[in-house]
Amino acid sequence: MKIVVLDGYTLNPGDISWERIERLGETTIYDRTAYDLRGADLIIDRARDADVILTNKTPLSREILENLPKLKYIGVLATGYNIIDIEAAKERGIVVTNIPNYGTTAVAQMTIALLLELCNRVGVHSDSVFKGEWSNNIDWCYWKFPLVELDGKTMGIIGYGRIGQATARVAEALGMKIMAYSPSKRKQAGNNVEFADLDTIFREADVVSLHCPLTESNRGMINKESIGKMKDGVMIINTARGPLIVEEDLAEALNSGKVAGAALDVVSVEPIEEDNPLLKAKNCIITPHIAWAAKETRARLMNIAADNLEKFIEGNPINVVNR
Repeated sequence: MKIVVLDGYTLNPGDISWERIERLGETTIYDRTAYDLRGADLIIDRARDADVILTNKTPLSREILENLPKLKYIGVLATGYNIIDIEAAKERGIVVTNIPNYGTTAVAQMTIALLLELCNRVGVHSDSVFKGEWSNNIDWCYWKFPLVELDGKTMGIIGYGRIGQATARVAEALGMKIMAYSPSKRKQAGNNVEFADLDTIFREADVVSLHCPLTESNRGMINKESIGKMKDGVMIINTARGPLIVEEDLAEALNSGKVAGAALDVVSVEPIEEDNPLLKAKNCIITPHIAWAAKETRARLMNIAADNLEKFIEGNPINVVNR
């Protein structure tokens, strides 16, 4: 069996092992496969003889799949699988799997890290000390941003799946009240969690945190209208999907002070484009889609990817997204 990894560097820049994958077949690992230069041709060249492709963000279109006659299996090294033409794969009998539930703890941790950075600006204040500002300050201490205590404040969690629930548990430990929106209210709310509709969350939350998948119905849900319903001084956190937010509207709200701060690990186009309005907005923290990237989390992802492939080889595939 020939296995081709099209873009292995993101998952494994060298600090975890491909050993379990390599034991399953003749494995070729490419750090990156540029699809914006030669496009489909390079992908086809590299995967022409592959029985198995593993890909994180390298897309596999209908055109590409039609030129890979030996391909039997695609393992997406992530949860989202919109990079694959699922219908084309199904028509050709190609099994496509993804990696669910590997990053719950890490993403919840990153959400709280972003929130705490908005509230305490640890990085900014540490940098100022090393630049000599404390040594040369006439007062005993100083702060460069308003500092915010979270105890007693309300976090509105939009999307109450595993990550939303994990985030709620940490926020509760900080003394926050939790309001959650979920299309399905069958999930168990905690002692300090109440379900609410979106308008209620927008109206009452001090912090709005996004944890929902991107759908056509919620694309751009954080926009001029929904922000207008929010409290003055609200904070917005996004570790879900960039297109949930209309970035021009958020930038305007940040610059006007309506939104006190935003912290985002995702944006609408990634890598972020140089003209993204959020890059010049006030009180905006942006990280490069790293909530999932702790070593422990990536090792867990690798193990699930190996489990998926092993089960496929055994004839009992799991985590299939195109049945």
